[in-house]
Amino acid sequence: MHMFKPTDLPDTIPLFPLAGALLLPRAQLPLNIFEPRYLAMLDDTLKSSHRMIGMVQPQSGTDSIAPQLHRIGCAGRLVGFSETDDGRYRIRLKGVCRFRISAVNTGFEPYFRTDPDWAGFERDLGPVEKDEGFDRAGFLATLDRFFRSTGMNADQANLEKADDELLVNSLSMLFPFEVEDKQALLEAPSLQDRRETLVTLMEFAMAAAGSDGGHLQ
Repeated sequence: MHMFKPTDLPDTIPLFPLAGALLLPRAQLPLNIFEPRYLAMLDDTLKSSHRMIGMVQPQSGTDSIAPQLHRIGCAGRLVGFSETDDGRYRIRLKGVCRFRISAVNTGFEPYFRTDPDWAGFERDLGPVEKDEGFDRAGFLATLDRFFRSTGMNADQANLEKADDELLVNSLSMLFPFEVEDKQALLEAPSLQDRRETLVTLMEFAMAAAGSDGGHLQ
């Protein structure tokens, strides 16, 4: 497994704005690449030494040609790709570290780049995060109510076996929350903060669906 140190992080990365696509450190995100500008981005990424792409969400209500971007994203390293018969690429990014966008660079490339500010996200490069005091049984009970309320399916056995970080981050990436909600999950300072935000979002969704979601401390 490739472990990054702060000195390994690149000075410039390409940006891939995609609403609802959340990448978190140490998690993996599958993507389909088909737009010509992002096929060019992928080609350039494969030629780089770091093979990193910055996933960032456009702000709600902006267009896809010149979107206004949220200032915090997450860089992922390209760890797998395959080409389809119709010229698309299926890729997998593994989350490395969050960053702040200092400025969006538009040059000769058809896609955006930034000189990322990595400061403040050093914990992303460390070991798997723990969530001390995690009420796992209570969380899983809330999760079960959420699945029943929304009609989503899940492999309950695998969820119960996942470690704290994998469980919370996978669900944060999977659930179809609004862009601003996904951004709140990304920007959560710690795993505990993200878990608490995730529970709040599930409870709001259940309340909107007319379900008694209860409350998890």
